[in-house]
Amino acid sequence: MPENRIALLGIIVEDPSSAEAINKFLHEAGEYIVGRMGIPYRSRKLGIISVVLDAPQDFVSALSGKLGMLPGVSVKAVYSKQ
Repeated sequence: MPENRIALLGIIVEDPSSAEAINKFLHEAGEYIVGRMGIPYRSRKLGIISVVLDAPQDFVSALSGKLGMLPGVSVKAVYSKQ
């Protein structure tokens, strides 16, 4: 069984029509989510979401890939060294 790592997903949402799909993917990842913060940046017409996960690296990579394929969504993952 792969060891869990702490990861931070930084998500920029430029297409609000992707919000429902983002929430679906994050809901499915709920067992691994430590915390989540969403910031609507109204003057720039985009949203910023940060998600902290305690999950296997393969899971984080797959989630990041799914989110990044959505229209108007950019994602980057940062992992702890442990």
